Amino acid sequence: MNLLGQIEESFDRAAALTGHDEHILAQVRSCNSVYRMAFPIKRDDGSIEVIRAWRAEHSHHKLPTKGGVRYSPDVNESDVMALATLMTFKCAIVDVPFGGAKGGIRVDRNRYSKAELERITRRYTTELVRKQFIGPGVDVPAPDYGSGSQEMSWIADTYLTLAGTEIDALACVTGKPVSQGGIRGRAEATGRGVFYGIRAACSNEDDLRPLGLNPGLEDKTAVVQGLGNVGYNAALFLQEAGVTIVGIAEFDGAIVNRDGLDVRAVAAHRAESGSIMGFPGSQELQPPSEALELECDILVPAALENQITVENVGRIKAKIVAEAANAPTSPEAGNALLEKGVLIIPDIYLNAGGVTVSYFEWLKNLSHVRFGRLEKRFSEVSNRQILDVVAEATGANIAPGNHRIVRGADEEDLVNSGLEETMILAYDEIREARDRLGGCDLRSAAFVVAIDKIVVVYETLGIFP
Repeated sequence: MNLLGQIEESFDRAAALTGHDEHILAQVRSCNSVYRMAFPIKRDDGSIEVIRAWRAEHSHHKLPTKGGVRYSPDVNESDVMALATLMTFKCAIVDVPFGGAKGGIRVDRNRYSKAELERITRRYTTELVRKQFIGPGVDVPAPDYGSGSQEMSWIADTYLTLAGTEIDALACVTGKPVSQGGIRGRAEATGRGVFYGIRAACSNEDDLRPLGLNPGLEDKTAVVQGLGNVGYNAALFLQEAGVTIVGIAEFDGAIVNRDGLDVRAVAAHRAESGSIMGFPGSQELQPPSEALELECDILVPAALENQITVENVGRIKAKIVAEAANAPTSPEAGNALLEKGVLIIPDIYLNAGGVTVSYFEWLKNLSHVRFGRLEKRFSEVSNRQILDVVAEATGANIAPGNHRIVRGADEEDLVNSGLEETMILAYDEIREARDRLGGCDLRSAAFVVAIDKIVVVYETLGIFP
């Protein structure tokens, strides 16, 4: 079953629990718009190559639509539609006012120079502008697999050139460099959101007791598959919270140390040598997929789709599977894990940190003011005055060096606080839905939460009776 089929199967399972009319469910399930394009670009050697690309807008129940742009030689129309579908439900779960969208450009970026990638990105953006598939109130792209802040910078600049005097033009794309209207904390957002989601799941004693685990993250072990932006940050934050990272897998192999791997040191070793293999004090595993089968408390697949399948699910020993990647577990494998009593924290919730902070960036671009700029100094002065009153009333000698408490929140502090609040509230909502529905799995509960919110919008609009 392809990715779109997997997502639709999860949707159908959850939809059966809602009791909503079949016609409105059919609308919620459908992908509204797909733009398929082919355009020529000139290579550095003067040759011409035709690039194939897509942009899918799954749902227009709220605007703009929102979703990343994937640069991959394997991307196809079905996958773009599937990922746009996931984005719709993901946005609903974390209460950001977007419909879901996704883009894809079929390129192996290792085969192209930076100048060629720039030409591809700018032409792709021009095509989106021509068909009105991009704009601050229409459709807002973001980074995804194979793309980052550089590509978003090119998209923003191209849109600004074509938009003329549109005052909110910078809000056409998120994940931009801070110098070009981006927001502090966006680069770590998805990984940090994964950490907050795992922490929320591990804080509930009733859910952890059947797994033989104590609440909290301390003394837990984890294996992380994928040391990209998401996997690295998730692993780093877990490690800082007391989790022992016993295994890390990448495309070329995996490393294991039951006493723990220093995530920063592994990343530094990779930057120097080009691979995580050969990291001092570690045992090497081949093929890298064997890392998924290591004994651990928390398994974090943070790479690509369909990593846990019917072929290897019987060998998975983790007690918690935290889906940092999109659809890393096939439906059949997910059912098998649930039968084994494994707690699956679903991707549709867990990796929503990126779109949450993208929402903050979009708001920043629309308001034209940096978070914290208006209140930071005022808060510091107010806090210092409170300390002075306390010192005067108690006679305590509060040295200026101990005045860390007076510091006002800057942009990154506020972004991280908003992300933490979002992930905690969303998990609580999913868990409440699960209990209300008689103890279904968290994935079905998350879909139900999203479907209910989208249906309310359609009913309010009067589209359906």
